Amino acid sequence: MTKRFEVVYRLTLSQGESAESKARGIALEQTAELPRELVPDDVMERMVGRVESVAPAGRDQHLACISYSVESIGSELTQCLNVLFGNISLKRGIRIVDIHWPHRLLEAFGGPGHGIAGVRRLTGIENRPLLASALKPMGLRPTQLARLCRDFVLGGLDIVKDDHGLADQASAPFEERVEYCQAAISAANREVDGQTLYFPNVTAAPWELAERAHHAQQAGCVGVLVNPWLTGLDAMRWIRDRFGLVIMAHPALTGAYLHPSHGIAAEVLLGDLFRIAGADAVIYPNAGGRFGFSRALCERINRHLRQPLGELAASFPTPGGGMSIDRAADWAKRYGPDTIFLIGGSLYGQSDLVTASRKLKQAIGG
Repeated sequence: MTKRFEVVYRLTLSQGESAESKARGIALEQTAELPRELVPDDVMERMVGRVESVAPAGRDQHLACISYSVESIGSELTQCLNVLFGNISLKRGIRIVDIHWPHRLLEAFGGPGHGIAGVRRLTGIENRPLLASALKPMGLRPTQLARLCRDFVLGGLDIVKDDHGLADQASAPFEERVEYCQAAISAANREVDGQTLYFPNVTAAPWELAERAHHAQQAGCVGVLVNPWLTGLDAMRWIRDRFGLVIMAHPALTGAYLHPSHGIAAEVLLGDLFRIAGADAVIYPNAGGRFGFSRALCERINRHLRQPLGELAASFPTPGGGMSIDRAADWAKRYGPDTIFLIGGSLYGQSDLVTASRKLKQAIGG
């Protein structure tokens, strides 16, 4: 069993910087946090990061492969993030572009509790992309949100989630909203013999997160929406293990890490990290929408969420953020059936949500 694992950083050099020196600085900063001459030899051998290679990768850029001891992480996801990008996140010109995950860490973190196969079983849909929409805008009453739920079920959508901005506002208090919306989903499912799922947003402080996840489960929800960059990645693992709920992860705030020359590549952050932390589905902004992701980047995220990764289940890529009914068939052909398409504004822009939802379902061959 390997005792080390490799992380690939893209280094963007400032004037006077050396790629080799910058790489050595990362290796020491992320582990010993001391100059080399102050680190005991046995600690240097066991715990300190090692620069395995440094190679040019364009003007003023290099790829540095640094290996870390698995022992430096133990089995803690929080410490894993700390070793990957802790102190060096405060520097500039350092971007994680790949991680070669060791089996030991993947086994410790566990990944999705349901994955693509498990979510498909809950929806009863096997051979086509799943369709989802969000309840919005903030400010609607629980009865109004429940009517939207009913329309989406009658229109044939597979998943209805809270918008990530729905929390515990006075206009729609969390517990009341969840009860109204899940009741509306259940009643409409009985009416059309459907299996539409409702995922309320449980993102909150730890003590409130626990109460909200419990209440959602008691109300009959089988899944929840979580913003893991607000709650902490480990919140997803905790929900997975404590409640067994499907987890859909939202990407808000992750954009702070997606700078071209610094941070964490989107396919690593949204693809690897969200997946290993337990997300069964990961929302990201689709190409052509209002957030500027390219098709190539979206396809890299899709690949990281689905590709073999130890024994971890695959996660559903969930592109959203400006997707339209008219383009749905094209995106389904490009991304394939193991995708959840999250479409909001394009449906809300129609005069009749039921008809618009049916049109969407027909467009992707449902």
